[in-house]
Amino acid sequence: AQLEESGGGSVQPGGSLRLSCTVSDDTYRSYCMGWFRQTPGKDREPVAQIDGDGHTYYASAVKGRFTISKDNAKKLLLLQMDSLEPEDTATYYCAADSTLIDCTLVDGYVFGFDVRGQGTQVTVSS
Repeated sequence: AQLEESGGGSVQPGGSLRLSCTVSDDTYRSYCMGWFRQTPGKDREPVAQIDGDGHTYYASAVKGRFTISKDNAKKLLLLQMDSLEPEDTATYYCAADSTLIDCTLVDGYVFGFDVRGQGTQVTVSS
């Protein structure tokens, strides 16, 4: 399976961006998928995850500002990011796993997903 992100870019604080991830293998829709991010010199951190039933989970830092969803018909995993802050600047990766059912997010812990995309850069700056 291949994952490919799009939608990154530069935005001012308070702005919005919508990230998309094309998930070519239908298998993953039944299991945990999510987004994590990484900044040079820092550990990866989970951002949001969604399980096969559509239950969503968010990192404390983004709760209330970001929304994860999936469009199974279009084979897309989406991340709507609102009220962006400079601290959200990072490379964002989408990821999926073919066996993980429990998708509970733990701040600071990134699952060992089977596959991930190449990443898309998000820069929040005035």
